[in-house]
Amino acid sequence: MQVRKNVVLFPLAAALAAAGCGRTPRLAEFQMAFLPLAPRAAVVADDPEPPPVPAPNVYLNELPALLNVDPQVSDRKTRADALIQQAERRFQRGKRYYQSKDIPNARRDFDAAVDLTLEASAVDPDDRSAYQASLDSMVDAIHRFDLLDMGAAATPDQDKFDKAPLEDILQMTFPVDPKLKDRVREQVSATSSQLPLSVNDAVLGYIQYFSNRGRKSLINGLERSGRYAPMIQRILDEEGLPQELIRLAQAESGFIPRAISRKAAGGMWQFLASRGQQYGLSRTVYADERMDPEKATHAAARHLRDLYQEFGDWYLAMAAYDCGPVTVEKAVERTGYADFWELRRLGVLPVETTNYVPIILAMTIMEKNASEYGLDSVQFDPPLEYDTVDVQAPTSLALISDITGAPLAELASLNPALLKGIAPADYALHVPKGSGSQLMAAIQLVPSEHRNAWRIHEVEPGETLASIARRYGIAASGILAANHLRSAETAEGDRLLIPLAPRPEAPVRRAAARAPAGKKPPVRAAARKAVAASSKSSVSAKPAPPVVVARAAAR
Repeated sequence: MQVRKNVVLFPLAAALAAAGCGRTPRLAEFQMAFLPLAPRAAVVADDPEPPPVPAPNVYLNELPALLNVDPQVSDRKTRADALIQQAERRFQRGKRYYQSKDIPNARRDFDAAVDLTLEASAVDPDDRSAYQASLDSMVDAIHRFDLLDMGAAATPDQDKFDKAPLEDILQMTFPVDPKLKDRVREQVSATSSQLPLSVNDAVLGYIQYFSNRGRKSLINGLERSGRYAPMIQRILDEEGLPQELIRLAQAESGFIPRAISRKAAGGMWQFLASRGQQYGLSRTVYADERMDPEKATHAAARHLRDLYQEFGDWYLAMAAYDCGPVTVEKAVERTGYADFWELRRLGVLPVETTNYVPIILAMTIMEKNASEYGLDSVQFDPPLEYDTVDVQAPTSLALISDITGAPLAELASLNPALLKGIAPADYALHVPKGSGSQLMAAIQLVPSEHRNAWRIHEVEPGETLASIARRYGIAASGILAANHLRSAETAEGDRLLIPLAPRPEAPVRRAAARAPAGKKPPVRAAARKAVAASSKSSVSAKPAPPVVVARAAAR
């Protein structure tokens, strides 16, 4: 297994990293400190017992930095220290309620944890900045629970795809405000652009639309673009293409990696299956590389470069990207015009294609003149940051989640090309930045032939081997055997291998693909090399050692 560190985009990764902590292991029988051990909550005598431990939720393992209190650090406990201890306990208990889908009690404990932290800040004003940092981290964590709406505890729906947001308006035209024409022409005359910018009624109609009814769709796409813009801009530059072509991805999918059109085009750049295959985007029962933002961007850039080399005109190249090169070739042959606007006027191109180019031009003009259209205050999503791990055997996202502590929803978002929650062998898996080396070491403890099904479980307070076995629906003897244990004794913080059987394979629903017209360009080997070239480091994994159980540190 290899780890590569890439920078492309995901907002949750940075917040989760801020909540992590490390621990000191102790020597014990069957010890293997391959994962950071979970913090043990301080016990407050007057606090009621936490709820029963529900099914495991790999997302709820984060803790605000200030609440990571080591009970051996300080010999004296001030009132502020005691309040922070109580806040820690209420925060942890709130997460358990959240995991149990008991939202009212989770909210009560989360609110109490925030109130206790605020009270500690008032008691110890000299250290108020530290308490404020802890409070901010806690509030961010609670907000993420709200956003995911319990999604972190569930397996992500790998069969869910999104509709391409602008698909419906490709058949529509819009009225033009006469006052708009002169103003837009002045803007364009003062705008620097590698892509030629035309101003006519078709373009003005879409500027009018995106300024009013379509404003929300435009802003949503601009916000999402922040996740992928650095990666897309880099690839366009590598291929020598105009940077403005990034707006094709906004027109195609609104920067949604799992967007699907009515014609079964898929991914951020909306490739039909056969066209994607021509440019190196493979499809298997486990993964559809059209949904991989970086691989699809490489393919789209090469396709656009080929189309421009064929037509010598960016408007015709964009039209051919939408409806296929043969359609544009035949339109040029029938009319004798190698000019997009003439072909549009004569009605020899599909209606949606005649509107596709004006949409891209309208969005480009508005984005380049953001202050004129009230877009200068758009808050772009931060670029995704992740490590890339080359898995050598089929590996479930659930196991990756157990090891890294990342929620399944986050892993699914980082790997939108995966269709079944399992990364196939030799797959370049994206994991939260900074977790790749930890994952590489820990995954070796799971036999390669079982990584598509087995789990790793951290023993929680009050759990026994029997209760853990019941939770996963297996025999306790199986856990004993998988971990080479001689007794059923477990301790809080132990991490056990859970030998689950693989899920039965379900039939894969494939969308019917339209065979694209035109000649088939060769698949360039440089496509694969470009992905590898973007990596910053590479670490080789060692053969898997014998499976063991990890013991918690003594407290």
